[in-house]
Amino acid sequence: MSYDFTPLFRSAIGFDRLARMAGNAANAQAMPSYPPYNIEKTAETDYALTMALAGFGPEDVEVLQEDNTLVIRGRVPESNREREWLHRGIATRAFERRFVLADHTEIDEAELRNGLLTIVVRQVVPETARPRRIPIVTAASSQTVSREAQHCHIESHQAA
Repeated sequence: MSYDFTPLFRSAIGFDRLARMAGNAANAQAMPSYPPYNIEKTAETDYALTMALAGFGPEDVEVLQEDNTLVIRGRVPESNREREWLHRGIATRAFERRFVLADHTEIDEAELRNGLLTIVVRQVVPETARPRRIPIVTAASSQTVSREAQHCHIESHQAA
């Protein structure tokens, strides 16, 4: 299924990445479901991503932030390769999961405890990206400002 984002582009600027994300989300059905994970909103700007990684140790897992993408990779633990399995109900296979991060997002920490990898994600909006009031200048007020500037300039020359 394909979506037409043309109406969005008529009234929005800089949302081409959002359109790509929406298109990718439509294709998410084809993405693997291993390993299972939860995404939880823990505060106004804080999130926790928790993945079930039974059988993986910290040396088997890599967590990277590449621009606006969180990449989590797991390698098959060495101890699992040499065993002869009669029944294998706990999956420990290699994986790579990618998550798109919003702008101004930081990874605070990653912790592997009791088979659960928890990654703390925080959205930090810089002062320059926060809403700010823009003063509106009229022709009359800009003339007043320029007269005041000329008056100060004349007085400083007379004082010298």
